[in-house]
Parts: sequence; structure tokens; C-alpha cells
Amino acid sequence: MIENFAPISVSQEAEAEAKALNKEITEQLKALPDTWSFPPSVTRERRLQGLGAFPIPVYSENATEFEIDGPHGPIGLRLFKADDNSSKGVVIHFHGGGFVFGAANTQDPYLERIAKNAGLDVISVEYRLAPEHPFPQGPDDCEAACHWIVNEGAKQFGWESFALAGESAGATLALGTALRLRDKHGMIPFKAMVLVAGWFDLGLSPSARLWGEDELFPTTRDLQMFARHYLAGEEDMCDPQVSPLYARLDGMPPTLLSVGSKDPLLDDTYFLASRLQSAGVEATLEVYPHGCHVFQSFDLALANLSNQRIDSFLKMKFGRT
Repeated sequence: MIENFAPISVSQEAEAEAKALNKEITEQLKALPDTWSFPPSVTRERRLQGLGAFPIPVYSENATEFEIDGPHGPIGLRLFKADDNSSKGVVIHFHGGGFVFGAANTQDPYLERIAKNAGLDVISVEYRLAPEHPFPQGPDDCEAACHWIVNEGAKQFGWESFALAGESAGATLALGTALRLRDKHGMIPFKAMVLVAGWFDLGLSPSARLWGEDELFPTTRDLQMFARHYLAGEEDMCDPQVSPLYARLDGMPPTLLSVGSKDPLLDDTYFLASRLQSAGVEATLEVYPHGCHVFQSFDLALANLSNQRIDSFLKMKFGRT
């Protein structure tokens, strides 16, 4: 039995709204060409035009962008400053996209909202994407960025407290980065971690393997293609560097895990919550009825509730309540 498991109760209206969105996404994706009939670079451009499962990105003028040195070249960072960051805290964010798509600037409203509502600075990492930059380049970027933020960045911006956050593949990278800092640098500097719809077993958990070709994104084939692009070599899918579900998890920070019940990665979140708690980590699991993959990206009552709970979790862990 998983402790701190909160089956989220929502109104019938919120459930109906989520179901309607799932149907809309399914119909929209069925009408579009096969994602994998294009090179990833083309699909990235199509996504920016709203030709995919997620809305057209909305860019904020309040972000500050700069670069730091990394093991594979410059790493871009996108910073949102809180109006009142009296806790001197920062949330380090990794975007989703199956290690192949996405960018640091495609979730500006979500990140800007965290900065405003939680009263914390938020910095998003522009890590390298596959297949142009396969494993381990993306994780290497995330490790280097995080190491810089908790050291040199802390000196420049006055940060004293840190958290990690990410969605989908970004959640995988967030957990993987925490593990790298623990194992390679002897550092566990985080007050909290927020993992939304993470992909923690790239060999595919039962829910991902059994999802099939239901057009509600991502399909089993999508996940297999993401893994194929990301892992250009013969990496072991059970290697903790690849699939952090198999890592030793002691010492991880208090973690909020959030996922929808209509997400092929549902088991990834369940399994990781159980493993974290078995390792003595404070882990809270929230499952939202009829929520699709990363439903928090859509204009939904379900998303508003989940995002409010994420804000509250961060505020509590940074002592801002």
C-alpha cells in the first residue's frame, strides 16, 4: 500500500471536460500525418505551429536567457524571477518531449505561474535533444546546468535553496540529475522534487507496453521510437542511468508525483512512488481521473487543480506557507 496516495476527487464537470479533451486530441491526431514520417527537426517545427497533441507555445517577455559552458558546448538557461523571493529559492526545470522534442521556452506560462504563485525563481534548461545529440548528452547537459546553478549560479543570484521539476522525459531527467549529483558529486541539495507523468522505465512498464496504438498521445510505438532516437547505442534499458526506476533511491528529496489515469506512463509513476517510499523517501502520489499525458499543459479545471497543488507543495517545502 502506497502511503500519501491521494486519489484526487474532482467534480463531474471536470471529469467530463477531461474526457472531452481526450476525445478531441484523439480525433485531431488521427487526422494528422504520422509523426514518424517526418524527420524530428520537421516535427519540432510542426509542433510550434500547433500541429500535434499540445497547444501552440505562448512566449513570455519576462524571461531572461543566458548561456553557461557545458561538456558538449553551451547550455541555454531561461530564468523567471519571482516578485518576492524571500526564501532565496529556485526551481530547476526540465521540459518534456521524449528526449527528442520540446524546448526551454515552450512552457513559459506554466513556469511563470510557479514563480508568481510559489514565490520562487524558476530556471529552465535547454538540454540537447536526440537524435542529433543522443544519450548521454542530454543528461550530461542537465547535470552540468544543475551543478552550475547550485554553485556559481547561487553566488550570482543569491539562491540558497533548490528544487527539481519536470514533465514526461523532463521528469526522467530531473530524477536522473538528482541521482548524478548524489553519486558523482556527493551532493543532495534539494528541498523538493516535482515529477509530472515521468517516463522512468524506458524498457516500457506494463501500462506503456499494453497501451497499444490508441491515438491518445503517446502510443506504445511513440515511446519505442523516442527510445530508439535517444539511445543510439546498445544501452541496457535497465541501466539506472537510462531508466532511473532501477536506481538506488535513498537520499532523494521529498517528491510529489502527479499523473493522469489516462496516461500510458501511469505505471511508471506508481512504481516509482512505491520504490521511493521503500527507500525511505517522502513521496506523495496524485492520480487525476481521466487526465491524459501531461494534462497540466491544457486549459482544464483538472490542470488548474493539479498546478495549484504543485504550487502548494513547493511553497510548503520552501517554508512559504
